Amino acid sequence: MEGTCELCGRSPVKTTEHHLVPRQYGGVEGPTIWLCGACHRQIHALFTNAELAGFYHTPERLKDHPAMQKYLRWVKKQDPKKKITTRKSNRRKR
Repeated sequence: MEGTCELCGRSPVKTTEHHLVPRQYGGVEGPTIWLCGACHRQIHALFTNAELAGFYHTPERLKDHPAMQKYLRWVKKQDPKKKITTRKSNRRKR
């Protein structure tokens, strides 16, 4: 779906639905936001599902994390049509 990313504000971009509480933690019927693919991938690269469910379950909390702030400052300057690759976080355990 084309729209505006609710984190970076870029538009028009293809958006995907992000469950603020991961589905595996009971977020199937919970609140969602619409994100560009780059922001959606970045969230899942930086945070585990447990971290998302436990604390980072609002757009405000996601935006307040220092790594996301740095990423958002950068991505806002990128062309919405540009394919953006995501690097995995070194701190995230798989």
